[in-house]
Amino acid sequence: MEIRVLKYFLSVAKEESITKAADQMHITQPTLSRQIMDLEEELGVKLFNRGGRNKKVTLTNEGLILRKRAEEILALTEKTKFELSQPEEIVSGDIYIGSGETEAVTLIAKAAKSIQNKYPHIRYHLFSGNADDVTERLDSGLMDFGILIEPADIEKYNYIRLPVFDTWGLLMPKDSPLSDKKCITPEDLKDLPLIVSRQSFVQNELSGWCGCDFNIFNIVATYNLIYNASVLVTQGFGYALCLDRLINTTGNSPLCFKPLNPPLKSNLNFVWKKNQVFSNAGKKFIEALKLELLGNENNQIT
Repeated sequence: MEIRVLKYFLSVAKEESITKAADQMHITQPTLSRQIMDLEEELGVKLFNRGGRNKKVTLTNEGLILRKRAEEILALTEKTKFELSQPEEIVSGDIYIGSGETEAVTLIAKAAKSIQNKYPHIRYHLFSGNADDVTERLDSGLMDFGILIEPADIEKYNYIRLPVFDTWGLLMPKDSPLSDKKCITPEDLKDLPLIVSRQSFVQNELSGWCGCDFNIFNIVATYNLIYNASVLVTQGFGYALCLDRLINTTGNSPLCFKPLNPPLKSNLNFVWKKNQVFSNAGKKFIEALKLELLGNENNQIT
């Protein structure tokens, strides 16, 4: 597969028309049609459902898979070209960091701030997602660094264990009968409409915490990122099991957070691919993070 042909493919997928894509790419329609047919032949799959004249072309299931990978390949190509074009004496470029929702991002912000004046041409791109999203991008080279909340498979990465941990608890309306409790026990969760993370390892952790199969509880919804789940809680739809300090529960907020008992806490790790070659910007950032962590060594965020 050539980069040029992948660009042609993505153009057709976007325009849903070979004619429009050919105009966009400044080639003839027959040439583009032949390139797409050759790509399908090379891969041994049909990439587009073709309608009649003047009808849209749509992606097949195989085409949808290729579109995702083609976008990643082109993004990685552009990232690599940019990094190679930067002069050694100039520290500039892009740093891509992926993370779930966690207070530990504060450490990332402090490290970036500490070198901002000295290296103003470094740009940071933050990606929010669950562990599966972050590791997929790390493994494909689209992400330089990631923050993974334990439990997570970190053996295939180099990592720094962050001097912080996140606390699990229950997000609820302030007028809930449970809001008067200091903490939440497994018994308190019985018959509650629960909103939980869709990640299987989280539900496994909760099963270990309550000493039973967590699926016996009344799970009414799952979430990927907690903000939308908090909207459901605000509307009285259910109670969200989540990490602390991600949703504002102070002042006029209608919500409150109560930690679990026995306590359930998760360590966090800052990870990157083994044998990764860092750009100048990446090297400076990880040096800044290590200095930041030295300052926090005896002052853990809890």
